[in-house]
Amino acid sequence: MTTVFIVSAPSGSGKSTLVDRLLASDSNLMFSVSYTTRERRGAERDGEDYHFVSRAAFEGMIENGEFLEWAQVFGNYYGTHRGILEQAQSRGKDLVLDIDVQGARQLKSQIPEAVTVFILAPSRQILEQRLRARGEDPDDVIERRLRDAAEEIRRYSDYDYVLINRDLTESDAVLSSIVRAERVRRGRILDQIRPILETFQV
Repeated sequence: MTTVFIVSAPSGSGKSTLVDRLLASDSNLMFSVSYTTRERRGAERDGEDYHFVSRAAFEGMIENGEFLEWAQVFGNYYGTHRGILEQAQSRGKDLVLDIDVQGARQLKSQIPEAVTVFILAPSRQILEQRLRARGEDPDDVIERRLRDAAEEIRRYSDYDYVLINRDLTESDAVLSSIVRAERVRRGRILDQIRPILETFQV
């Protein structure tokens, strides 16, 4: 049974770094590559970081019902294709999705058993420092991201877990622990438990 892990966070909270480290340390996880209409940044690769498509193509996919969830963020579309869940199931892997609060809400309504994790920076000041340190955005975009962060943070109670990213090594360990703990929850491993019980005729 494939477990779906949804990870959300305001921009600059360290979500992408933590997800990358999680995937590198756990071969039983598969990353869901989102579709987007935004332009590529830096060394981003099509099909690995995102599937980059035109606005017209994305809207056509919406009309065809191809997305598990989709949202418009900062004027660009982002979405999770339905086929990715089938791929994870066929490979016997758990699925990790790096998506925003809007998308997480949509996906949770379709997959109620999905595990949700919200990542927070320790303060607004630290979040701003991290955004500026990236050197990607002008001041007006950073201010918009901070305003949006305030709105997103209000939704923290919708998530199963909240991880405050004070220290990368510690946060990495916590996120890995969440994944391991969810894998051994009784309902998730019932198919593995039954054969064992049968050997004891329980």
